[in-house]
Amino acid sequence: MDKRSQDDTQEPNEGSEGVPAPDGPANLIDTDYVIGQDNITSTKFGIDFDLHGKVFTISSLVILFFVIVTLAFQNQVAPVFNVMFSFLTGSMDWFFILAANIFVVLAVVLIFTPLSKVRLGGANATPDFSYAGWFAMLFAAGMGIGLMFYGVSEPLTHFGTSMQGASSAPLGGAAGNEQAAMQLAMSATIFHWGLHPWGIYAIVALSLALFSYNKGLPLTMRSIFYPVLGERVWGWPGHLIDILAVFATLFGLATSLGLGASQASAGLHYLFDTPNTNVTMVILILGITLVALGSVLAGVDKGVQRLSQVNMALAFLLLMFVIFVGPTLLIATGFFENLWGYVKNLPALSNPFGREDTGFTQGWTAYYWAWWISWSPFVGMFIARVSRGRTVREFLIAVLLVPTLVSILWMTAFGGTAIHQVVANGFEGVQNAALELQLFTMLGQLPLTAITSFVGIVLVMVFFITSSDSGSLVIDSITAGGKVDAPKPQRVFWALIEGAIAIALLLGGGLTALQTAVITTGLPFTLVLLAACYAIVKGLMSEPRSN
Repeated sequence: MDKRSQDDTQEPNEGSEGVPAPDGPANLIDTDYVIGQDNITSTKFGIDFDLHGKVFTISSLVILFFVIVTLAFQNQVAPVFNVMFSFLTGSMDWFFILAANIFVVLAVVLIFTPLSKVRLGGANATPDFSYAGWFAMLFAAGMGIGLMFYGVSEPLTHFGTSMQGASSAPLGGAAGNEQAAMQLAMSATIFHWGLHPWGIYAIVALSLALFSYNKGLPLTMRSIFYPVLGERVWGWPGHLIDILAVFATLFGLATSLGLGASQASAGLHYLFDTPNTNVTMVILILGITLVALGSVLAGVDKGVQRLSQVNMALAFLLLMFVIFVGPTLLIATGFFENLWGYVKNLPALSNPFGREDTGFTQGWTAYYWAWWISWSPFVGMFIARVSRGRTVREFLIAVLLVPTLVSILWMTAFGGTAIHQVVANGFEGVQNAALELQLFTMLGQLPLTAITSFVGIVLVMVFFITSSDSGSLVIDSITAGGKVDAPKPQRVFWALIEGAIAIALLLGGGLTALQTAVITTGLPFTLVLLAACYAIVKGLMSEPRSN
């Protein structure tokens, strides 16, 4: 990897289209490529366009074709989604689990090496955002809708299967032992929302930030592979990487938006007796997508950051309410018990081979890891954009630990309260409710039900908007050849496409269709991320380090 030193001097690729040049010593990659040089720039009907012709055209046409076919042949595509999901999770669960382990191990090891002293953006760079704003955006972009949807339902599901000792129970379950089943349920849930997903995000985000802010390359997935492909990264190998990143991001987002719409619809039916139908969900997706456009047009500073902070404030209020009004002592002690249970069971839960709990690894873990991997271009690029000025050690510790600890507290409060209602109070209604209704059913056993349920619905919607506008910014950057300040109509286009995919998948097969889309795009992209592990180490080794 040829490179040249840069220390507060003008370089040929400095400041290209919104990507700031390194501040202080850094090793720029020696390439003649200029960000946006392969773009098509024009104005049609008074609308400006600045996009990478091949990446944008292929991505958009394939996605539009998929949406049209799925909507036109709803009855025919549903069985196809079912078969694909069963095949991919049944055959490739070991691969997803092994790959996720590699990402976590690499992220943790990097913290303790001298490479962690590298500062993103150059040796003299300073952070663009405060810790409060940074943490809010990390958390809201990475987990939002998922925590709302699965915060009650997943611990309850694992508790039920663990009590039965079924093959779908984590580690075989603990038949008839309530205490052991509860600990297994919480350990398995935290496993899916803790270090592994954030390890995946951290590797992608760190790679993107390093090769963009320190190496002077476009903020797009192909840039990570310069140490592997060299100048070929600007040709078709790079085009295919970016196109695959677009597909993975869109389908990963569509899954989250579909889950959010189904939960919001269920919540509105629970509170106001509105119809809980596909029509309601489609209307919700359309309405919230239109609201998201306003945030998209406002940009990261005014739109995404403010929405993320609103999100965090509402989520914190709801969390505190459940902690203080629910079984407070159980939640307080349960946090540390669940943390210890997670650490204790982590080696067994992350074992990719010889598992007997195949229903759990295939139906839960493989799906989750594919979902996180599909989300990784979106979340990773978004985290990269807001993390300039942090050292690698500061970055990795924050990205790995802060959201993991918050996720443990969230799952302990919501899942622990729901399990307590079943075990201590004998209330089986929360366990028997549909997945998307279990949050509201749990809140129904606490005071101020109408208020807290309404806050829950608002949270789902705001998380929906945050994911949509963040995703639009990221996909636009990829399809604009790495530019971070491309014309806003392009972001509007991708926000609309995200909503269209979510609608198509919901109508074409419901939750299984959403899960299948994630698994299908996550599988090839896992190979891309494994190659990125080599590139990030090589890139860090060439960088000057802070004292």
